[in-house]
Amino acid sequence: MATTHCSVTDSLLTTTSAHISTMRERKTIDPLHSSTDLREGKEKLRLRREVGLISSVSLIAGTMIGSGIFMSPEWVLHHMGNPASSLLIWAACGLLAMFGALSYAELGTIIKESGGEYIYILRIFGSFPAFLFAYTSVILVRPAGLAAVCLSFAEYAIAPFYPGCSSPQVAIKCTAAACILILTIINCLNVRLATSVMNIFTAAKLLALLVIVVGGLVLLAKGQTQSFQNGFQGTTSGIGAVGVAFYQGLWSYDGWNNLNYVTEELKKPEVTLPRALMIAIPLVTCLYLLVNVSYLAAMTPSELLSSGAVAVTWGDKVLGSWAWLISLSVALSTFGSSNGTFFSGGRVCYIAAREGHMPDILSMAHVRCLTPSPALLFTSAMSLIMIISGSFTSIVNFFSFVAWLFYGMTISGLLYLKIKKPELPRSYKVPIIIPIIVLVAAVYLVLAPIIDQPQIEILYIVLFIFSGIIFYFPLVRFKYHPRFLQRATLHLQLLLEVAPTTRDAN
Repeated sequence: MATTHCSVTDSLLTTTSAHISTMRERKTIDPLHSSTDLREGKEKLRLRREVGLISSVSLIAGTMIGSGIFMSPEWVLHHMGNPASSLLIWAACGLLAMFGALSYAELGTIIKESGGEYIYILRIFGSFPAFLFAYTSVILVRPAGLAAVCLSFAEYAIAPFYPGCSSPQVAIKCTAAACILILTIINCLNVRLATSVMNIFTAAKLLALLVIVVGGLVLLAKGQTQSFQNGFQGTTSGIGAVGVAFYQGLWSYDGWNNLNYVTEELKKPEVTLPRALMIAIPLVTCLYLLVNVSYLAAMTPSELLSSGAVAVTWGDKVLGSWAWLISLSVALSTFGSSNGTFFSGGRVCYIAAREGHMPDILSMAHVRCLTPSPALLFTSAMSLIMIISGSFTSIVNFFSFVAWLFYGMTISGLLYLKIKKPELPRSYKVPIIIPIIVLVAAVYLVLAPIIDQPQIEILYIVLFIFSGIIFYFPLVRFKYHPRFLQRATLHLQLLLEVAPTTRDAN
């Protein structure tokens, strides 16, 4: 940026009102029908395009390979009843994630803006459903997902310090909070630093998974195949149980859509986006299947079900005195996944604020680091609140229900564009049968647990989503802006050294 830091700071108070009104009007611009070039008259802050193909693959694979593959296998097996059907669930989850990602790739080449589901719902269905998504995602869903992964990191990171007994909850939660604070610092300082951390930790976790895969293959070569005999005996038939098994499996694949949250920061997004998806997701799916086979080669189904930490139990049985390496590997894996979740999750908050659906301060970027630091700080604060009262399993089921509700809405938007607006330019097209399959799966995953095993928590979730109406109409629809919020924005700009930004959809 051409202006100096001092001149930017001095001009904040005089230019903020104009910037605020401009940002409030941006949500009416439709990139499907008009240009999004807002660089009229003067240069503005933009997020840098620093995410290439390798970093994109690392963002997807690094976020997907987190706590799930080390904690979810026992729950998938528990709900499905036997090893063979649980492996089918893992394969089906990988296929569904691939289909969903390919559908999102086409959306990303039509609407070349960051924000993922939020920006797609906004451009296709309008302001109100997009606000409900942003309201739910920014306040609950994204912070809850980050909190769950950080709690997993903390549990494995401090496990070696408490041999033979469970770790105290206070220690786990304090470690998880420290993890979030470290990630906040990394992501606020520099985009390149955050992506470098992703690359390093992705390589480390892939190496750890390869150790588990090789160990399992050695056991199979020695004839340890007892777990696979009569593999389909006792398969669960309830649609609700299968749906919950999918929730646990898909939690391990969560992150397949993360690249769409940072489209404006990708180098050549029309090329990088589909290529990265086609590399990362099949790689992760193959690894997950082989890792589950390795778990079942080392343990009987009953041993796996009674294991509090599947990977650690596998390490005790296979690696002996080197089992501590597994705890270290899981800690590294979950930390890397936390970084990817934090990196993309903060962008949802940032984009929603830029479109006028969140406070304007959250749409601003640091004048020197060019990172969306206010949005990242807000995501960090909400995640810290989630850590205080969250539990891993409840967070996963809650997260999956809401996520697939909005995934289904987004995929239906793609089908609308393919049928009603086939003339829109796009560099990548997915066969229409693929988004149809994803939409049917999304409807099943949302409705099956409600029909088979209705729970009061689901009603609370739905009520929370629609409680956004209370805020939408006065603050967004009728544009009521309390003066104290404008004054608070001015002071926070000076304190955080941030300024308004503009989109880059070119």
